Amino acid sequence: MDIDKRIEELKLELPKPPSVGGHYHMTVLEGDLLYVSGHVSTNADGSFFAGKLGDTLTTEQGYEAAKRVALNMLATLKSELGSLDRVVKLVKAFGMVNSAYDFIEQPKVMNGFSETIASVFGQENGKGARSAVGMMLPNNVAVEVEAIFKVKI
Repeated sequence: MDIDKRIEELKLELPKPPSVGGHYHMTVLEGDLLYVSGHVSTNADGSFFAGKLGDTLTTEQGYEAAKRVALNMLATLKSELGSLDRVVKLVKAFGMVNSAYDFIEQPKVMNGFSETIASVFGQENGKGARSAVGMMLPNNVAVEVEAIFKVKI
């Protein structure tokens, strides 16, 4: 499958890959597993897509924030691997949602990430194990996701 062609067909646009924000690697390859550091929600101009779900943001806005995380992560994967065609499948995604105390729709927010990845890699290869939890996030970003992908080595 030509993933770049698929992204074009879906009318998705990958941003510039995010830069490292601390003392860590964006990805670590161990065997055929690629561990991807947490990626956060950003706007098209690179600024943080910030806010607290259930307070200043709706579930629908959170879904969009999670979709933007997926696009950021895809940009990193392409940059690190050279080609998205090296991705075999999503193994696991851990989604963190900046949530008000009584907000309970973290899974619906994370669907923005999951559905975007599945639309790019296909329902079988783009659907992995997943967690979606509420917490307070740095810089008040709406969503952060870290993931593990199986890749062709």
